[in-house]
Amino acid sequence: MFIKLLERTQTTIGVLFLVAFFITIIYQVITRFIGVSAIWTGEVATYSFIWAVFMGASVMLNRREHFKFDLLIRKLKGKGKSSLTLVNDLIILAFSAALTVFGWQAMINFWDYNWVSLPQLKMGYVWLSVPLMGLTMSIYTLAHIFRNVKNFSGEEVEQ
Repeated sequence: MFIKLLERTQTTIGVLFLVAFFITIIYQVITRFIGVSAIWTGEVATYSFIWAVFMGASVMLNRREHFKFDLLIRKLKGKGKSSLTLVNDLIILAFSAALTVFGWQAMINFWDYNWVSLPQLKMGYVWLSVPLMGLTMSIYTLAHIFRNVKNFSGEEVEQ
């Protein structure tokens, strides 16, 4: 239940930032066409796209559609498949934990930097997307690990 709510929330955040990205790009095209310069649109589009992509990457990891190399997994069955899935999940968990820790450090380091075109906004809000992505990826991966360990009795593992 918690995982579904987290995924739904993250999907909503990603979609909102994607909508902001498209609206900003459309606004930028229109203003350039009529000869008005809106210098802030480049940064808003870039940073909203970053948020959309990072939120989407985490959701895709939960759905097991982001990091997927399934050539060997498709050939294995039973405990071999479960074991390989567990090893993959542990590697992804280590990567996600590193993203969380180092993303947090980057966010802290860049927090007081300002946007160029909108100096009242802090870069820390942009960098917050990295540890948030890492944290949610870790949560999703831990849920996968717990589910797979519980089903380790030889049944087919969810991919």
